[in-house]
Amino acid sequence: MKVVVAGAGGLLGRALRQAFQASGAEVLRLVRRPPHGPGEAAWDPAGGRLDPTVLAGADAIVHLGGENIAAGRWTRRRRERILRSRVDSTRLLVQGLTAAAAAGDLEATAVFLCASATGYYGDRGDEELDETSPPGAGFLARTCVAWEEAAAGAEAAGIRTVRLRFGVVLDPAGGALARMLPPFRLGLGGPLGSGRQWLPWLTCADAVAAVRWALARAELSGPVNAVAGTVRNRDFARALGRALGRPAVLPAPAPLLRLVLGAMADELLLGGQRARPRALLASGWRPVDAGLEEALDRILGRAGRLRESR
Repeated sequence: MKVVVAGAGGLLGRALRQAFQASGAEVLRLVRRPPHGPGEAAWDPAGGRLDPTVLAGADAIVHLGGENIAAGRWTRRRRERILRSRVDSTRLLVQGLTAAAAAGDLEATAVFLCASATGYYGDRGDEELDETSPPGAGFLARTCVAWEEAAAGAEAAGIRTVRLRFGVVLDPAGGALARMLPPFRLGLGGPLGSGRQWLPWLTCADAVAAVRWALARAELSGPVNAVAGTVRNRDFARALGRALGRPAVLPAPAPLLRLVLGAMADELLLGGQRARPRALLASGWRPVDAGLEEALDRILGRAGRLRESR
């Protein structure tokens, strides 16, 4: 099996690459610098440069790229970079896939998996959301809509396309959880704002499993929610505090978050989605880490430490 991965340097990309290689797959990374070996190929999404021949013989193309949405305040320039980094790179991959397919260089059963996010639905309060729910309002929702529209070009070319809408991927090595750990370990963690907003989550291991499952299941295409569960922010804070053996009762007031982070606070921290993985569950997929407390214990190593102390 040959898998082409864009965005292989991120948290999920690294874990996915390792999982594919462990199973014996050939993995080709698309990189924005000069390649360091035969397992890499150069591309330039901003400049619109990708040699379609690097996709030749690919069974799966996985696109996880995009500028980090939590790396700084959402100035007008950063919003544009966040949007363009996703849409332009996806369009370029779709162009390459279309050209490779037209030349007969792409496997007939090849699948294009493009990351998206549950931010597609916007902040919808307590409304239960699945893949049939319409998009919401806000910058993240508009970005996800444009991102997925760009990916849909591969569907028009007859390539099975999965738009995997990820919840918050939990892993202490990176992402949202890594940013939460320092204050929570100091006993300074707690709910954000009212704490009533929903947090759709899954562990990194289940995110990898969801990608591999979606690639292998021919009946899956279009939007697919990648979520193990949803929990209110206040309950997540309590669970994380318990996993670390620390109190988690200091709330971060919404006005303070808005003062520090601006508009991104409302969408990224104070809003949420009660998303359900209807398509994955219907296809037979089940998350390994289905319970939040057990998942946090496992990925933070607490369960192992408790066993050793007995």
